[in-house]
Amino acid sequence: MTDKTTPGVADGAKSPEELRRQIEETRGQLGDTVEELASKADVKGRAMARAADLKDKAGAMTVQLRSSAAEAGHAVQDRASRAGHAVQGRASEVGHTVQDKASHAGHAVEHSVPRPVRTVVQAALRNPRPVLVVGAVVGVVVVEEMVRRRNGR
Repeated sequence: MTDKTTPGVADGAKSPEELRRQIEETRGQLGDTVEELASKADVKGRAMARAADLKDKAGAMTVQLRSSAAEAGHAVQDRASRAGHAVQGRASEVGHTVQDKASHAGHAVEHSVPRPVRTVVQAALRNPRPVLVVGAVVGVVVVEEMVRRRNGR
């Protein structure tokens, strides 16, 4: 007949060495079991280990999010820069177009003005001081006339 609790052990007398070996083996198994139970019962230790794991994961996620945010910021900055350059280029084109049209209009007006008037305007553009003096004199005359009319003279 075989002992059901210890495999391979038959009924009967056992040698002291065999018994010591079984006792040591049982002690080892019991020690492992106690160690497992102790680790499961150490709620504080398990909580601290879990907290450390979560802290590590949060740190890694923070680094990843910062990196993603930096990449997104650079992408937005690049797009804004390209848009600014496009607007600047378009504004320059519009400015040149307006300048060209104004120049053409000026030439058209210049050629439609009678020659004597054109000669006087060109002379005034070359030497504006006499035009300013004449303008000031005309302004004074106009103001004096307005004052005379107001005072009833």
